[in-house]
Amino acid sequence: MLQYSGSSSSNEVARQLELARAIDAQRWRNAWDTRIRHHPPTIRFDRPVKTLSVSLTGPRCALRCAHCNGHYLQHMQPIWDVQANGATSCLISGGCDALGRVPVTAHLAQVAALREGRRLNWHVGLIDEETMRAIAPYVDVVSFDVVGDAETAREVYGLDLTLDDYMRTLSMLRRYASVVPHLTIGLRGGKLSGERAALDALQRVGVEELIFIILIPTPGTAYADCAPPPVDEVADLFLQARVMLPETRLLLGCMRPHGAYRQAVDELAVRAGLNGMFSPTRIAEHTAIELGLEIEWGEECCALP
Repeated sequence: MLQYSGSSSSNEVARQLELARAIDAQRWRNAWDTRIRHHPPTIRFDRPVKTLSVSLTGPRCALRCAHCNGHYLQHMQPIWDVQANGATSCLISGGCDALGRVPVTAHLAQVAALREGRRLNWHVGLIDEETMRAIAPYVDVVSFDVVGDAETAREVYGLDLTLDDYMRTLSMLRRYASVVPHLTIGLRGGKLSGERAALDALQRVGVEELIFIILIPTPGTAYADCAPPPVDEVADLFLQARVMLPETRLLLGCMRPHGAYRQAVDELAVRAGLNGMFSPTRIAEHTAIELGLEIEWGEECCALP
């Protein structure tokens, strides 16, 4: 059995890991068989040393969401002071306005200059079609968060939106660019809420790629004292997604807790048949080799083609 090290919650993570391993063995076999039938025996691991994260709003965000409260904007370069030394791609993001829209047309001249020789992955939020049309010439891919139920959207973002609203925006964005949906597991304070409904909706429309991220309880936010979603529930969702979306490339993104939790989730993601992950742990590498997968390494954001 692989051993895990990490925070004082390691014992709880170990308990959850055993529950994950106890999930019906047939489900694990079905997920792995689905991967083998529909995907090559390779796995993509990305370390993002060549992707620069850029904020169009600096540290400002009108929503002050329950899971972030602007915290993650602090680690991004503001567009008006950007230094793109050595970057071959950029994540163009920023805080949202009160309606959940990133002001993507702000500083468009600077963004156009950044695109010279680089690929751009955009976080756009809930922009309208006219705005998407305006930025389309500068877009290589859009990363779009899908929220599976109205209660989560209201509690986390303070927005009165339904899953249908998110899916309509997704459909519009796909008319202009390649779009990679993102699904945050445990977004609602560590509890699974609309994740399975979101998977159902994505299955109906068909997606080439889906990135999972996982709530990180973050200091200074409303969810600072919450626990991340239980490891066994995360594994259960991975297994469901692999079988529901057999031809979709499933990836585990950068936003997930560290320590023992991350090690456990990374191992289970590989065993459940995911196609890749961002900043993998050593245990993910060992598990991939154990399962006969060839590792392909990348140096950019996992959403980029």
